[in-house]
Amino acid sequence: MTVRRCIPWPDRRLRSRAVAVDTISNTVLGIWRDMIDTMEAMPGVGLAAPQIGELSRLAVVDASDGRGQAVRMANPEILHSSVTLRPHEEASPNLPGVSARIERPRAVTVRFLNACGEIEEREFTGLWATSVQHQVDHLDGRMYFDRLSKVKRDILLRKARKVTG
Repeated sequence: MTVRRCIPWPDRRLRSRAVAVDTISNTVLGIWRDMIDTMEAMPGVGLAAPQIGELSRLAVVDASDGRGQAVRMANPEILHSSVTLRPHEEASPNLPGVSARIERPRAVTVRFLNACGEIEEREFTGLWATSVQHQVDHLDGRMYFDRLSKVKRDILLRKARKVTG
């Protein structure tokens, strides 16, 4: 088990677009294992590779009740989003101590390269969908608080600075 350190905001890697993965190599499988270990240790329902300093388009999501059902995704791409929105309190281990209520589509259809190296399309709903969208944002160099108004974002970042010292 390898739990990796989540890089702290405002590390520039958190604002960088991650690079696409060509093939599912042993290196990619190892990064996914570390990501799952890190996600479980938080505990969280998802993690994107840039959060641990890896600028690859890799994400893991596990919003199952019993855990142990992580979906490994390389190059996830949201194909369709529902019109119905779902509010959820979101946070990030890269900016501990703060969170914000974010509204995102309740369901998404995602195309990604799976752990077997095959292109897969899957629909996610509820917390699964929220987490997938949150991870795709990370892969695009966005943080959840970028979805807030400027005033709310500034308040959240001021609060975060107080929490982290």
